[in-house]
Amino acid sequence: MANAPVQRMSQLMAKTLRDDPADAEVLSHKLLVRAGYVRRTAAGIWTWLPLGKKVLANVERIVREEMDAIGAQEVLLPALLPREPYDATGRWDEYGAELFRLQDRKGGDYLLGPTHEEIFTLMVKDQASSYKDLPVILYQIQTKFRDEARPRAGILRGREFLMKDSYSFDLDDDGLAQSYALHREAYQRIFERLGLDYRICAATAGAMGGSKSEEFLAPAEAGEDTFADCPNCDFAANTEAVSYELKPVDAAGVPAAEDIPTPDTPTIESLAAQLGVPASATLKNLLVKVDGEIVAVGVPGDREVDLGKVEAHFAPAEVEMVTEADFIARPDLVRGYVGPQGLDKVKYLADPRVAPGTAWITGANKADTHAKNVVAGRDFEVDEYVDVVVVEEGDPCPKCGTGLKLDRAIEIGHIFQLGRKYADALKLDVLGQNGKPVRVTMGSYGVGVSRAVAALAEQTADDKGLCWPAEVAPADVHVVAAGKALQTELALEVSEKLAAAGVRVLVDDRAGVSPGVKFTDSELIGVPQILVAGRRSADRVLELKDRRTGEREELTVDEAIARLTAR
Repeated sequence: MANAPVQRMSQLMAKTLRDDPADAEVLSHKLLVRAGYVRRTAAGIWTWLPLGKKVLANVERIVREEMDAIGAQEVLLPALLPREPYDATGRWDEYGAELFRLQDRKGGDYLLGPTHEEIFTLMVKDQASSYKDLPVILYQIQTKFRDEARPRAGILRGREFLMKDSYSFDLDDDGLAQSYALHREAYQRIFERLGLDYRICAATAGAMGGSKSEEFLAPAEAGEDTFADCPNCDFAANTEAVSYELKPVDAAGVPAAEDIPTPDTPTIESLAAQLGVPASATLKNLLVKVDGEIVAVGVPGDREVDLGKVEAHFAPAEVEMVTEADFIARPDLVRGYVGPQGLDKVKYLADPRVAPGTAWITGANKADTHAKNVVAGRDFEVDEYVDVVVVEEGDPCPKCGTGLKLDRAIEIGHIFQLGRKYADALKLDVLGQNGKPVRVTMGSYGVGVSRAVAALAEQTADDKGLCWPAEVAPADVHVVAAGKALQTELALEVSEKLAAAGVRVLVDDRAGVSPGVKFTDSELIGVPQILVAGRRSADRVLELKDRRTGEREELTVDEAIARLTAR
């Protein structure tokens, strides 16, 4: 491949900004706009300018190389998709408001693809007929669309974004496990090459379905995911996937349940204060509606219910809070005084901390009355145990028991063992070795390509600007002409020699721009090496600066070229 031409800033379609954009909340948003990498087109919709497109293309290249290395085959599916396959899987409705829906001139329903499980399944159904055609891994790097309620944080949460999604198709579960392992290892190589600090975290499958799911999270203040990390072992998980072991206790010595008057105590705080007990001694019972049916969720009074966990448990059913009208329709449910004992026609879920044998103070299902010594398994039955509390710093690690640490992170990848959910819905079978149809099993694997750019910006930037790892930077070296004709001439000469040797060069040859502004811009743009033609240009001596460390040294032209072309 021919060497890339020198990119002159005098001709570059990019303007740097001194001030942060008014609507920018996170670091990557501020810096990518200020450094001339992206520009906002509409809420959650971004234009990639030349520098940004180079970085994006480098991320794509790394992803593509590592996918090809595991034998995956690249395809490109449409972004505009028909409704029917999504009706077959139920996701036309399940996706809800995030789905961009539209109609053609004949009234036919279409959507802009948020993800492509259905279409990949149909493609394989069309192309594969026998066990001899499998296993196969297919992938694409394609624009996805989701109508985010709050499209903010720049390219971190857009309504249009670039994603690599791949899909494995295997004859059996062992094959799926192998495809999953291949992707897991490929993702580790991708994120290491990108220079990202990341964690592999156990996760819930959510609306995607499937049996196993892991997220690749990049720790960052701007992250919208909270994950739990054990400082003592290798356990890491999205907080929605952290579970607590059910540990029954002996309740032989607990007296019989007893009602106690507790006027004006509709909250856990007011109840604990009146009785002089810690909130952890009380049992909180949250009422929700699942597809219109009331369900009670029991957790210790000092813990909050994680509605995300509740929704994940009941997905794809719709979960909503009960209303005043629901209480009016159910006089047996006394607001502020609901207890699990004697609940009629209400399914009761409980957190594992409400284990058999544990005793609680809880609502007595009577106004201004609670009950004490209410024992799980004796005075009430739990229909189903589900870990539904919000994880807190210091909660025990499920693996070793050490107190967990919580951190914010950006989701940069997600892998799922889907199983046969989509193959069942779309009847994806191939002829097996015994001549009988075999239902194919699938995996789904995503990398946020545009999101990785933002994650890198968040993790690597400093107080001066962006600071790209070498493999994703828009250039290898940023040559700065810090002066007038002599410096510009030398800068262009060196740039051409470097480019001829295969080095990607960005040269600041702008006339009428002060050296100070050029230096500031070079640090803001964040190319790994900065080469300055300055005060010693007449002696053909340049200054080489490492953008990350700030280390500087003076080199002759020949020395600089030798240094920057050494591989």
